[in-house]
Amino acid sequence: MTSHMTHDALRRAFEEELLAIAPDASLDGVAEDADLRDALDLDSMDIMNLVIALHDRLGVDIPDKDAAQLVTIKGALDYLKGKS
Repeated sequence: MTSHMTHDALRRAFEEELLAIAPDASLDGVAEDADLRDALDLDSMDIMNLVIALHDRLGVDIPDKDAAQLVTIKGALDYLKGKS
């Protein structure tokens, strides 16, 4: 499903799913290469919930071993784009 999504559409989907999991989080000022676990105080369960939400929304299979690639905005967008 990501094959026809633009970078901006992927970013919007990622941010919306992230904020659904961490509604009090703000991505303002968070660098694209910042570890979201530290920047937004996320734990491993939050990251797994994000992986599940992205899978459900985008139809992308994300093996557990790849979850670590989704802990930065840049890493997540690169990973998702690469799955197209």
